[in-house]
Amino acid sequence: MSRSKSKHPRPSTPEAPPAPVMAGEPVQAMPDSPPPHSSPMAVAETTGVPSPPAPARAHPVLGAVRLWLSAYRVEVVLFLVAFAVLSSFSSQRFLRQSAAPHFIYQAQSWLDGRLDVDPQVLPNLEDWACVRVLDGHKVRCEGRPLRDDTWFVSFPSFPAVVMLPFVALHGYQFNDTSFGVFVGALAVALFYSLLRFLAQEGETERNRGDNVALSLVLAFGTLFFYCSIRGEVWFSAQVMGVALTCLYVRNAVKARRPLLAGLFFSMAVLTRTPLVFAGLFFVLEALCPGPDRLAQLKALPTTWKPALRKLGLFGVGAAPLASLAAAYNVYRFGKLGEFGHSYLYNNRVNADIDRFGLFNLEYLSRNLQAAFLKLPQVSLSPPRLSYDPHGLTLLLTLPLLVFLLMPRTRPRLHWPLWLTVAVCALPGLFYQNTGYMQFGFRFSLDYTPYLLLLFAIGGWSLRNRAVVAVLALGVLVNFWGAVAFRGYTEFVRNW
Repeated sequence: MSRSKSKHPRPSTPEAPPAPVMAGEPVQAMPDSPPPHSSPMAVAETTGVPSPPAPARAHPVLGAVRLWLSAYRVEVVLFLVAFAVLSSFSSQRFLRQSAAPHFIYQAQSWLDGRLDVDPQVLPNLEDWACVRVLDGHKVRCEGRPLRDDTWFVSFPSFPAVVMLPFVALHGYQFNDTSFGVFVGALAVALFYSLLRFLAQEGETERNRGDNVALSLVLAFGTLFFYCSIRGEVWFSAQVMGVALTCLYVRNAVKARRPLLAGLFFSMAVLTRTPLVFAGLFFVLEALCPGPDRLAQLKALPTTWKPALRKLGLFGVGAAPLASLAAAYNVYRFGKLGEFGHSYLYNNRVNADIDRFGLFNLEYLSRNLQAAFLKLPQVSLSPPRLSYDPHGLTLLLTLPLLVFLLMPRTRPRLHWPLWLTVAVCALPGLFYQNTGYMQFGFRFSLDYTPYLLLLFAIGGWSLRNRAVVAVLALGVLVNFWGAVAFRGYTEFVRNW
């Protein structure tokens, strides 16, 4: 017999192929190859070949910051642009505290453990409230200040709350002017964020370019421009009021976030008291969001529970700060709603307040003149253009108003915004003070965001020649105001 051939002949090469694996036998890894799921370090130790280093994992905080910047890059750019321009126009003021830093003194007094302010350190006696107790009653101080008189800031106190941590670091030297510029730039970014939100919700048809343009109109084409660059108690509060209005409206639309809407509403009111009337916007969004508002109002007797729940949450959000403010007012002046203007020390408006009160029909005529009728003053010899420090017509400081009177569309938010403007404007028209030393009717800044929102939903194209001309006029006039305005501390005291 011939010899049979082997089933497994010896290979001619030194390395033999792996033997076949029979069923049921355990699998063994080859000595040259790394075991499955081995780490790069194990691979390097087994094979002797260095593995590439594993990519470094980004820090979670840095990753979150990058994600946030990517999502809000337009807001960030708008903030930086607004901050740069406002800082430049603030000029030397930016580097020093203003001459009316009332909120700083309020914050420092809290840090010192007192609810009044120390009269020994006050920088001046302009617009401070002074309380004197006579026969057990709190009255306004008259004549020479007495040792037992108590002094307070005569404005709502929320701006002092915001400044509190900064005053804790810098004390009475904290710079309220640069802080106001920062808040102003933040308000511009928040207004863009509000416009973007409304576009995403289908409330407006504006694209990103339109929203950026309207945000810049707020920054440089309204009275917001000169108010943002000055510091000083009167202007700082109005600028912060705009920022808080943007946060309030965003949460109040369709009453979707009633708790947050109530919180930001209380912050806005405790910054600028006329904004208490802006609560109407949330009420309308909760009770009758539209489009058929009359039918929704008629159906309320049977569908009141969801609306009541939203109104209740709104009240819960507003209650904490409102309660603290009311208690503070009672402690200072003995009244829930008194913030101090009835106790202004040695002020030119005291005679009117004593005769007619803080609000009266008697004041309507002069406030209407300040808001709509006062024009620039032109002199030919020598050539000079000046303004009346008691007011300037809104048709020049906010000329977009003309397009609001003839909108091309009237979407869902048309009437809620108009009604909010109306109720917010009324207090300023019946108030004992026009705003005094100002460029334009500055009280209109309380409802300027609502007016710009009305333009945003009104359907007018920003490429329309008439619209472009009006926008250019507004920017030019408010540029003049930012450059030329001299407030009380400069104009009267030659500061």
